[in-house]
Amino acid sequence: MMPELSTLTDEKLVEWIRNQHLKDYKEIVIRYQDKLKRYILYITKDENMSNDILQNTFIKTYQNLNGFDTKRKFSSWIYRIAHNEAMNLLVKNKKTISLTTEHIDLIETRDSTQVDVIFEKEEMVRVLNKLIDQIPIHYREPLVLYYYEDNSYEEISDILHIPVNTVSSRINRAKKALYELVAESKLLQNG
Repeated sequence: MMPELSTLTDEKLVEWIRNQHLKDYKEIVIRYQDKLKRYILYITKDENMSNDILQNTFIKTYQNLNGFDTKRKFSSWIYRIAHNEAMNLLVKNKKTISLTTEHIDLIETRDSTQVDVIFEKEEMVRVLNKLIDQIPIHYREPLVLYYYEDNSYEEISDILHIPVNTVSSRINRAKKALYELVAESKLLQNG
C-alpha cells in the first residue's frame, strides 16, 4: 500500500524510495528545491550557477541515496551536498555570499509611509550585503545557515563538518564582525 508521501518524514521517505520506489524521488525535490536554491544563491550570487549547483545536488543526492544513514537527519545531509557543490564552484570562481531582499519582511501596501519603510529595509539589505561580503566565508556561512535557513547549531555542524562549539563561535564572531563593520560604516557616513 502506497503511503501519502507528503506525510512521511524525510528519513522515512528515503527508506520508501530505496525500497524500489525510485520514481517518488520527486518528493524530495519538491521538499528541498526552494530551500536549497535560496541557500545556494546566498553563496554564489549567480542565478545560472545556482541552478547548476542545485541540479548537481539533486543528482548526487539521488546517486548516493543508498549511502544515507536514515538514523541521521536528511536535511543536514542534503545541505552538506549542496554546500560541497557550491564550495567547489566558489573555489573555481571565487564568489561570495549575499543576502537578498526576499528575507526582509516587505509590507504590501500603497500607503506612502509604509512604502518608505520598504525602501529603508531594501537599503538596509543592500548595505548588509556589502558588509557581509567583507566577513570571511567561514564566518558568513554558519551565519546564513542559522539566521536565514533556520538550521540548528547541530544541523550546521553536520552540514559544515565542524564541531557544534565551532559553529557557535563562528556565528558569534560573524555577528561581532558585522556589528563592527556597521559601526565603522556609520562613522564614515557621519565623518
